[in-house]
Amino acid sequence: MQKMLQEEANIAVDASYDNYHDEDDDDRMTYTSGQSLASNVTRYRYENGRRYHAYRDGAYYAPNDDKYNVYETIVHHLWLLTLNDQLFLAPIQDPQLILDVGTGTGLWAIDMADSFPEAEVIGTDLSPTQANMVPPNVRFEVDDACSEWTYQESSFDFVHVRGLTGCIRDWPYLYQQCYKRLKPGGYFEHLEFSVETNANPNSDNHADKIYTSFSTSIIKLGEEETGMTFHTIKNMVGYMRDAGFVDIVERKFVWPIGPWPSDPHLKDMGRWGERNWLDGFESWILALYTRVLGWSYAEVQAFVEEMKGVVKNRSNHYYHEVRCVYGRKPTLEEVARESSSNPEAMEM
Repeated sequence: MQKMLQEEANIAVDASYDNYHDEDDDDRMTYTSGQSLASNVTRYRYENGRRYHAYRDGAYYAPNDDKYNVYETIVHHLWLLTLNDQLFLAPIQDPQLILDVGTGTGLWAIDMADSFPEAEVIGTDLSPTQANMVPPNVRFEVDDACSEWTYQESSFDFVHVRGLTGCIRDWPYLYQQCYKRLKPGGYFEHLEFSVETNANPNSDNHADKIYTSFSTSIIKLGEEETGMTFHTIKNMVGYMRDAGFVDIVERKFVWPIGPWPSDPHLKDMGRWGERNWLDGFESWILALYTRVLGWSYAEVQAFVEEMKGVVKNRSNHYYHEVRCVYGRKPTLEEVARESSSNPEAMEM
């Protein structure tokens, strides 16, 4: 992505950050669920001390074990902070059927079911690792979002995707699936993170070199090896426009890595942003680096520890960008008007 200068991001540094200590964080704010959904899709893959999904083996790089499930609660809370305690930004009203694609532990789907008790919420994922104590109006299904969807066309009021960068081989196809399954007037919302930070790729500074090494290697891996891009964040608006959505809105945010900003809200986000990297980094790279790049387990662990040292270094002030993009499927009347004026317009 195009680098944002610190002044452009308008993040003032807390002058006391050099003396910041981990105990300043309140870990009582952490929440987790150790429960799992009963399923017969449990022939998991065990590798390098972590557990991975068996269904569509290798399609997703992250583990599905308890350690990763706890990490997902951190990310869910970080997204809530980003959206100012909102679960979504699209202007939906009274949805009856909601789909959460790549639901993970299902926290977003569960929160949506609580927020819209009259709606039915479906969460899909490759692994059945969701909680079993859930609201009666939510259900979870093991499914591959990259395959042809079996849901009835024009059935959902809202489709939600979050944090699947590096996991999808054909994003335009997935967007088309979302478009087809949405009711006319329904909304699709997609939220993603950038793997690039504000690190200077030309600097000899140790932290700049470590962050750049990670982002460069992971982007190259996606583009040249797996075919599943990590540049998703830059293309969401284009994907949505090409799929036929209208009223497209893009919102950009930053996640500070550490509580170095002086702004109270950004400082809080930085606390959770730091935990995002500390708790998640091994999960992000372990399978990809060992399976694809040929690194040994010991080499990955050494890199993880080096990155953790950089993340916890209070002289560093890094962040990365996240975006939320949503769009609306045109109504039948809008499509009819467009078709009358343009015979080549997309059909419903």
